[in-house]
Amino acid sequence: MSPNDERMYVTLAHAGIILFGFLPPLIVWLIGKERSAFVDREAKEALNFSILISIIYVVCTVTSFLIIPLLIMLAAWIASIVFCIQGAMAANKGQDFRYPFNWRIIK
Repeated sequence: MSPNDERMYVTLAHAGIILFGFLPPLIVWLIGKERSAFVDREAKEALNFSILISIIYVVCTVTSFLIIPLLIMLAAWIASIVFCIQGAMAANKGQDFRYPFNWRIIK
């Protein structure tokens, strides 16, 4: 895989979380994990973050009758947008990006 293709795939994995949740990083990881070490690392990082954000959204939705979960959901939404944009920008430059908080389920 060429460096330009690697950067494009990883940028899509990070930025795709904003609109489509965990599907873009999952697809990128499944397609590119054996073709490029950079794509494997970064798509796994994005996938782990998107799974964490999805779990936060589900828990906050279930407990939404309280005020605090709604505030946590809003904070998670804003944080995911900011961190996904930072990840996409770093990936577009060919740099590794680690989310400030992440639950690394997939190793």
